[in-house]
Amino acid sequence: MALFLAMASLFIQIEVAGAAPNIEPILKTSVGATAGRWIEVSLARQRLNAWENGKIVLTSPVSSGKARTPTVRGTYRIYVKLASTLMRGCCPAYDTPNVPWTMYFYSGYGIHGAYWHNSFGIPVSHGCVNLPVATARRLFNWASVGTKVVIY
Repeated sequence: MALFLAMASLFIQIEVAGAAPNIEPILKTSVGATAGRWIEVSLARQRLNAWENGKIVLTSPVSSGKARTPTVRGTYRIYVKLASTLMRGCCPAYDTPNVPWTMYFYSGYGIHGAYWHNSFGIPVSHGCVNLPVATARRLFNWASVGTKVVIY
């Protein structure tokens, strides 16, 4: 289990609407048909979709947790947003400063930008959902505290 301690440096909540690409949904359930905004993460496909009123407005490959530090599955809500934070955790060598565009959704698990690798589409994280930094910023600006996150 990956646990991280976040040292809050800045709390920001901004909402920006994005253009909806023409992309097939990964998760075909009643959740996708609901009004409002929510985030879907498919661990099998290593893909994140941001939904708004039944349409995908952002999609990206992700890097979720490795086998020994898996990403949690379930339905959660973003409970805090940090423009930049220090992450420490599961092992002594894990000490990453200035982690950008972090949105925590369960305990120390979050969705955030990863400047230290470019292995999106492959599980390489310590449990969080890693995104390219520019994509993480766009998602951060789109989502609000309370946005639903579904991980399966």
